[in-house]
Amino acid sequence: MMTAYIVIFLLCSLISSFSQILLKTAAKQQYPSWIREYMNVRVISAYAIFFVATLITVYCYKVLPLSLGAMLESSGYVFVTVLGYLILKERISKNKLIGMALVIIGVIVVAV
Repeated sequence: MMTAYIVIFLLCSLISSFSQILLKTAAKQQYPSWIREYMNVRVISAYAIFFVATLITVYCYKVLPLSLGAMLESSGYVFVTVLGYLILKERISKNKLIGMALVIIGVIVVAV
């Protein structure tokens, strides 16, 4: 049963990463006014997606220990980097690769 909550938690981390990519695409655009910059479909959708993912994550904490949740949450750094590469065509620098490797190694060390 705990495995299902881990998978849900990781999916929520992935969904949150998508919302961050959506926010970044919205930030790259020019808007006619400052209110339009914050009140547009992309920004509102991204925050709504992030809010729902956060609620589900909080629900997962009913079963998952806090230490495990914090470890799983770090997967978001890897997701955002990979999604930035795939969707935004951002370059993954050597420092980003080292950082992702450290995150993954840290998760493995804590999990074992």
